[in-house]
Amino acid sequence: MRVATLFGITLSLAIGIGEVTVPVTQAVQLADGTVYFVQPPKLLDATTTYKDVNVWGATYYFTINLPENAGESLQKVTIAQREGSQNIQYDLDDTRAFVTTGDRKKTQLTLGPVTRERKTRTITVNFDPPVTPGQTVTIALRPVINPSFSGVYLMGVTAFPVGEKSHGQFLGFGRFQFYSNGRSWWFP
Repeated sequence: MRVATLFGITLSLAIGIGEVTVPVTQAVQLADGTVYFVQPPKLLDATTTYKDVNVWGATYYFTINLPENAGESLQKVTIAQREGSQNIQYDLDDTRAFVTTGDRKKTQLTLGPVTRERKTRTITVNFDPPVTPGQTVTIALRPVINPSFSGVYLMGVTAFPVGEKSHGQFLGFGRFQFYSNGRSWWFP
């Protein structure tokens, strides 16, 4: 974060003092090759279609804005379950992503591999091709079934720019609250 701030200050001073034209879309790359966003993406929303426990057919939506001045395209997003009494399992083959345009139309994105790391409870969604700056993207994850236990489930969302050695920018938590309908899940 300090590198991005320093870059922004340096850029502002250079433009103000010498009227130097520097492309704002240039990514920050350290000497060791690590790539950073100039302006990080923002997690705008995290919602679910169903908030009851043990519901089939739910979809969890994570909406991320990649600003015009991000400096680099969005290569991948990780979504890690940080809190919740039950590990949520997903149908990774049913993961989708789309871009929403100003007129509310949705354009489907092509995804690369969508993978799961069981030990860290992390889902990785790769974009192929990467998402270009200036777009709002929504990732749709399909759980096999909503958790059996009610409560708060926190999903940490991290975005990675394009690059062999890219620095992930933590965007915040998607917070899902699941409610029990008062019936036991093993009895109808």
